[in-house]
Amino acid sequence: MELFYSSDIQGGIVRLDPEESAHCARVLRHRAGDGISVIDGTGPLYRCRLTGDDPRGAVAEVMEVLPDFGAHPYRLTMAVCPTKNIDRYEWFVEKATEIGVDAIAPVTGDHSERKVLRADRLERLVLSAAKQSLKGRIPEVLPVRSVQELIAGAPASALRLIAYCDESLPERHSIVEALKEARGREIVVLIGPEGDFSPAEVAAALQAGFVPVHLGPSRLRTETAALTAVQAVYLSCI
Repeated sequence: MELFYSSDIQGGIVRLDPEESAHCARVLRHRAGDGISVIDGTGPLYRCRLTGDDPRGAVAEVMEVLPDFGAHPYRLTMAVCPTKNIDRYEWFVEKATEIGVDAIAPVTGDHSERKVLRADRLERLVLSAAKQSLKGRIPEVLPVRSVQELIAGAPASALRLIAYCDESLPERHSIVEALKEARGREIVVLIGPEGDFSPAEVAAALQAGFVPVHLGPSRLRTETAALTAVQAVYLSCI
């Protein structure tokens, strides 16, 4: 199945932008009368019939709407410090979207080496990955904020987890154990930078109600740890 994206769906009519139209009509050679599948990024899948195959502005008629297409039974926010090598962070964002995530929250910590990133590039990545992995909902890319701001703003009703490496800090639980009752819940997972969280950041998280977790005995890179956490949530909750 090939998914197209449209931000212009009104009155049962779908209009594709020039990029999606060119891919539909010129690359895939769809013609008027063909069936296509479209998402708007909010969850549903629109099964449509193409009525206009102009590669600059294709138009389709909605025939059926399937709600919550490709949805998962939890809401996951991954709060992850951007890596020094931005390619590694972008890899994480793409793969996390494929597995199942609802929001990417870039955060900067006391030990972060990178504090700036291009949100527009991440938004293109999550759109492409959502289409490729057959998801109706496109993950939200949140503005960059500090670890302390994320901790303070995380919903108290959510299952909030923080993964850190420093063994001199309070004992951590296995993330698998922490996720036993996670199905159907909102989950926030906080992953630090290459230099790990500072003791002050860990203390603030624990005081706010975050559960300290580990991801096993291997020492993982930031992006690997983050993706391991996404996979743990997915396998624990599906």
